[in-house]
Amino acid sequence: MPGRAQPSIERMKMNINLRASPQTVAAADWRSALLEVADQISAEGQACDRENRFVGANLDALANRGFFTLGVPAELGGGGADYSELCAMLRAVGALDGSTALALSMHTHQVVVADLRRRAGAPTEALLRRVAEGLRVLSSGGSDWLAGSGVAEPVEGGWRVTGRKVFSSGSPAGDLMMTCAVHGDEVLHFPVPMSDPAVRVLDTWDTLGMRGTGSHDVAIEGVFIPEAAVSGRRPKGKWHPLFHLISKAAMPLIYSVYAGVGDGMRDAALSLAAERSADALQLVRVGELETAHTGMDVLVRAMIALGAEADPGPETTNRVMMLRTLVARAALEVAERAMACGGGHGFYRSSGLEQRLRDTQAVRYHPLADGMQQTFAGRMALGLDIDG
Repeated sequence: MPGRAQPSIERMKMNINLRASPQTVAAADWRSALLEVADQISAEGQACDRENRFVGANLDALANRGFFTLGVPAELGGGGADYSELCAMLRAVGALDGSTALALSMHTHQVVVADLRRRAGAPTEALLRRVAEGLRVLSSGGSDWLAGSGVAEPVEGGWRVTGRKVFSSGSPAGDLMMTCAVHGDEVLHFPVPMSDPAVRVLDTWDTLGMRGTGSHDVAIEGVFIPEAAVSGRRPKGKWHPLFHLISKAAMPLIYSVYAGVGDGMRDAALSLAAERSADALQLVRVGELETAHTGMDVLVRAMIALGAEADPGPETTNRVMMLRTLVARAALEVAERAMACGGGHGFYRSSGLEQRLRDTQAVRYHPLADGMQQTFAGRMALGLDIDG
């Protein structure tokens, strides 16, 4: 219906409360804080999508309320939210605006990985304390997977790094990029300050969906990395314990965002359906949407349970990545069923469906994408070397 108000914001605000977890809400009371800015997150997210600009104001609003520190343990000055609660938070933000939640998830998963590494003895406590003080961390994206990207040249005291990092979500407002570069057959991991004069954010993010994430390319043009800043080394193109840790910790957080987008689509579609006569065909469409949404919910919860409880390793990676594929398919089905349920009114931008339909398409592109995931699963099933 042309010019109608966003139909599902009140339902989504209600759902934030309904999904509260009594065991953890006292440790990290983000729900009441999110309710304070829910209208802004939704409205600004829509405006950023229409104007093709970064959701920086939304991220600032969340940062001012402690959302960027939620994953830091309380003893290090953070919010102390546990893993499942972080997933619930990203899902709730995703129901309001996918781009805001996806950009936040890229910071959040870096914080979670740093804390898991700290618990295993890695020297990441200082980084976590800086996050508690307001540091925003970036990931150089899934394009920096096993093969890595960029070139590291040895120089006195360290390395001179050049490269172009794509899909760097949140890059217009980030402080520190966790990235890598290649030297021969070895990949070096290190942080890069975004304030370095040799680092430039390139205006490349002009996309079908998730338009507000600011996932621009970042050009690294001869940045000096001291040897002491190199946090890890691994063989190029090979599975390494770090990537099993990333797979189990990051993927459920990221895919919780898409579950949230699906929640928003369901809510918007039901709001439209409630205004129409419930004839037999419409009841079937609503029932199909509910069934698809339940399937997505079951799958993403299974994924989160692995992220929270499983030990990192090839078996966990295989399971998480299979669920990643299934959640992606389920989210796309929710989007399709929601559009059918909304009928012709769902075709209008004001319906709350059109933007989310486009945002959901990005679910296809995070690692391990189709083909790569099935190859990994096939190798595991046949007992073959996963690096073959």
